This record gives sequence, structure tokens and C-alpha cells, in this order.
Amino acid sequence: MTGQQRIVVLGAGYAGLSAARRLAGKTGDTTITVVDTRVEFVERVRLHQAVAGQSIRRWDLREMLERKGIEFVRARVTDLDPIAKRVRLDGERSIAYDTLVYALGSAADRSSVPGIAEYARSVATPEDVQALPRGPVVVVGAGSTGIELAAELAESHRDSGAAGDDELTTGIQEFATVTLLGSEEPGAWLSALAADHVRATLTRLGVEIRSGVKVAEVLPDGVRLVDGTVVPASAVVWTAGFTVPDLARRAGLDVDGQGRIRTDETLRSLSHPDIYAAGDAALIDGPGDRPLRMACATALPTGSYVGRAILARAHGTEPKPMTFRYQVQCISLGRRDAVIQFLNADDTPATRVLRGRTGAWVKETIVRIAGKAAGLR
Repeated sequence: MTGQQRIVVLGAGYAGLSAARRLAGKTGDTTITVVDTRVEFVERVRLHQAVAGQSIRRWDLREMLERKGIEFVRARVTDLDPIAKRVRLDGERSIAYDTLVYALGSAADRSSVPGIAEYARSVATPEDVQALPRGPVVVVGAGSTGIELAAELAESHRDSGAAGDDELTTGIQEFATVTLLGSEEPGAWLSALAADHVRATLTRLGVEIRSGVKVAEVLPDGVRLVDGTVVPASAVVWTAGFTVPDLARRAGLDVDGQGRIRTDETLRSLSHPDIYAAGDAALIDGPGDRPLRMACATALPTGSYVGRAILARAHGTEPKPMTFRYQVQCISLGRRDAVIQFLNADDTPATRVLRGRTGAWVKETIVRIAGKAAGLR
């Protein structure tokens, strides 16, 4: 790069870290700053394990980034001024940028049904992770997050042990029953072979599956369905839906109805080309004329691509449009079982499926590779 340049990355999740890692040491006379509210990184794809009482590792963001020559600022972003090219932070601070990477991720949607904000828990962010009370647990949402959580809770009826200083855990977990509620069958989007294995494994683990139901209200002691049925619970965990920050919308960027930044074929904002977007907070065209879905499998490659695109333009080369396809979707079913669904180019399920202990090994391997890609190992 020629001249002093300032690259600011908002968000230290999978997308932000993979972008920063790609840029580190390759930007010449340039400063790279990563901004996040957290001081530690916890693998989001393991949060369901932590809720179930297992120990999961965490990394010190400042230490991890600064050893790569990247500045870390712990702060909450309050406003974005794309005209002045300045990010405002809490405490009346601000940071100027020449290029911005918007990778603020997503959080649980806590406004779609009455009572979620007051009474439901979630597993969307590390801050959501806390010990569940003993007794029946209701998991709302039969998507991959709900399936993984229900299986983990049902399997973890024992003390997971004390955590060390670099681990996150919720301690002892004992649950009378785990009920999974969903409008569709668990894994309905998967192939028949994979969906059948998901249901069979959940049933074997003792999970009560109630499909074709919709929650009308979350109560202090359970949920009320639209047909009036009350399902009692000591804890309700909401996994049905995610939302993104409204920062981009408030800043006047071109966004979709959810607030995700609309991007071009090189992941630049359609309205502000000095801003790149990656991960859950970006609207990115994908295979089959569908946007890329919110997932770690999306965040890592899009963040890495943004880093490459910035480097290419800095050296006077126009980057090739991003091309991407999903290869597999991985769903853990406790620590000893998983489904690995192979995918067609348009993100629809292929016929090939891995299950059981082989699936669990493949899932764990992919999670470890994801951590390495984000710069954790």
C-alpha cells in the first residue's frame, strides 16, 4: 500500500478475525485496528456445549491480535459516519478510517414473540451462556442450533468439571426432560437420511420432539403455544431466529429489511464502496439465487475474501468477484454423534451423509480448522 492508510475492522468474530488475519503483515504503511466489546474470543459454534455444562476454551483478543501487529480496541460502537469516515465509540471516543470492514455479526432475535426478552435464554453470544436451573428445559427452534443444544443438554446429565482460567463453563447440569419445539421437523431441510438420523438420535437421547407447533408467548415458567397449550419448563432457550445490529441502517447505508449491508460482487457496500461487509451482517448473493446464510461457514470465507480484496485494490489490482459454495453442513448430536450433510452447488442436500462417531469426528475436525482459520491456533 502507498501512503499511511487506516483499516478498521468492526467485530472480532469469525468474519472480522479472518479478515484481519488475512491483512496482517501484508499492508505496508498501514494500521489495522479491530474493535469489539469483548476482551475474549469464544468459539460461537461451541456455545451449546457451554450451556450444557462443558468447558470450552477462550482466547485473549488483545494478546492474539497484537502479536500479529494488529491494534485492538475494546469498545462499543455507537455510531458510524460514512461521510466523515469515522466510527464513534462509547466514552466519547472515535476512530477514523480509510477502509472499513463491517463484521458485527448477529444476536438472538428477542422481539418476535412476547416474553422472549423477559424470560427466555439464548445461545447466540458468549454473554448468553449461563447455568440453567434444574428441571425441564424447553428449546424453541428446530434448526441446527436448537438441535445441537437439545442433544447436548440431553446427553450432559453429569458434572462437566471445573473450568480453568482459559475456559468457559456453566458447571453442573441436571435436567428432568428436554423438549424441542419447532414449526417443522428437526432437520427438515436436510436429506431424508440425515433428518431421520437426527430424529432417531434425539429420541434415543430422551429429547421430546414436538413438531408443527408455534410459540405465542414465553412465560416465566414455560411457553404458551398458539393453540393455547402451555408447556411447562424451568428454563426456555430461544434459538428461533437471529437479528443484526442497526448501526448500518442508522448510518444511511443500503441495507435489506433485516439491516444487513447490501454488497457487490467484491463484498463492498453498494452505497459506500470504502466499506466492506462480511459474515452475518452482510447480504451476499449465493448459489441458487439465495443469499448466503448466517453461519460460521459463511463468516470465515467472506472475511478472508474481504482481506484479499482490500489487498488487491491496495496494490492496484481489481479483485476477482467472490465465488463461493457450501460443501457440507455439520450438526452435532452430543459428543459422540453428528450428521455431516453433503451439499449440492445450490446449497440443497446431496445424497451423501456421514453419521455417528465418524460424523462427530468430522464435525470436531471442521470446528478446529475454523478456529485455525480465524487465527486462534
